[in-house]
Amino acid sequence: MIPRLKEKYKNEVIPKMMERFGYKNIMEVPRIDKIVINIGVGEAKDDTRYLDAAVEELAMITGQRPVVARAKRSIAGFKLREGAPIGCFVTLRGDRAYDFMDRLINIALPRIKDFRGLSPNSFDGRGNYTIGIREQLIFPEVDYDKVIKVRGMSITIVTTAETDDEARALLEFLGMPFRRR
Repeated sequence: MIPRLKEKYKNEVIPKMMERFGYKNIMEVPRIDKIVINIGVGEAKDDTRYLDAAVEELAMITGQRPVVARAKRSIAGFKLREGAPIGCFVTLRGDRAYDFMDRLINIALPRIKDFRGLSPNSFDGRGNYTIGIREQLIFPEVDYDKVIKVRGMSITIVTTAETDDEARALLEFLGMPFRRR
């Protein structure tokens, strides 16, 4: 079954993008390449329960098993050893990326307290957009009673767009709630 957002992309977004930017070929139209969700777990160096909980919650949210990120080098100031677990991340591609994006836009973001829209300035100059979320509880998959610690995550949406304007238009047409300037 094709995700709703992917269907919307094919039927509505592609024609709008071709009209707005004057693309001559459908293959020129930017699309979502992948979505990377990252949770940093600094407390994992002292107690691995925190890392296990973060991995479990991220797996519930994304439907895919996260990869545990390890420290590349030792840093004495942070009491960190090389190879110590410091976080976890998931890379979603294809239908899973569109499905996650749909749930993010329609379910999770509206559950943020005092939400006024996402910053339109979080593009990196190459057409990628990063969102910082303060608590994982905005996702309905996470059971509030089983949460050990409220932690945030960063969500990076990687697009095939050449410029930030193309990526912003793509995300707006997909329904991303940007704050008005």
